[in-house]
Amino acid sequence: METIEAFAPAKVNLTLHVTGQREDGYHLLDSLVMFADVGDRISLRRADKSSLTVTGPMGQGVPTGPENLVLRAVDLMGEAADITLEKHLPAAAGIGGGSSDAAAVLSALRDMTGKPVPDQGLSLGADVPVCLAGKAAIMRGIGEDVAPVDGLPELHCVLVNPGVAVPTGAVFKGLARKDNPAMDSLPAQPDFAALITWLQRQRNDLERPAIAAQPVIGEVLQEIAATDGCRMARMSGSGATCFGLYATEAQAKAAAGRLQRDGWWVAATRLS
Repeated sequence: METIEAFAPAKVNLTLHVTGQREDGYHLLDSLVMFADVGDRISLRRADKSSLTVTGPMGQGVPTGPENLVLRAVDLMGEAADITLEKHLPAAAGIGGGSSDAAAVLSALRDMTGKPVPDQGLSLGADVPVCLAGKAAIMRGIGEDVAPVDGLPELHCVLVNPGVAVPTGAVFKGLARKDNPAMDSLPAQPDFAALITWLQRQRNDLERPAIAAQPVIGEVLQEIAATDGCRMARMSGSGATCFGLYATEAQAKAAAGRLQRDGWWVAATRLS
């Protein structure tokens, strides 16, 4: 039976503005997302009954039962599959690990069966539609409004996760206000300098409440900002992963070397 190999890249929220909250409690977002060249790997083949095996350096503690988004993605497509998930990304880290895994499965089953993905996978989580698109995009609403963005420069980046859990609900609850301003208009075809200048004017509205919940995030941001060549440092998603942006690959790799700490996950990568 055919086996499909899929890559599930880390998703990085370069900006994340919380612009409102619906009556049903869902928050409205405005976020520029790019994808890294580091991520999880998935092997999938159709089967009579679904099963999940988790391997890889970040696989410890990842659930293999029906609560895993990978198996929920298979169920959403009305299929059954044997799946091996090779985890390289930390879980619940603000870089879409589970959502990207789910999106990779949805995409693989769509290609394998010809079935459309119901509702862009939104029922599995707000990040799944943008991860399903898998390219630089602006995501709005509760995640259902995904607009691909062409012409962005490749960004050299360091990702750092200090190995702490940040409860997403508590972070959103800690927002001082829910109706923050949306992003400024993105410049057309920006070069690296123009994109950095624009990014520096934007925000991650979840950064402050996340730091309040886990002060080490503030330490990570300070450490990243102090590395040579860092043009900006910010938290991704609801944390705890933070990123730094650099003009060159050499600067990003050197920074990754300097940022190694016991218990920290650090990766030099490129965003596109």
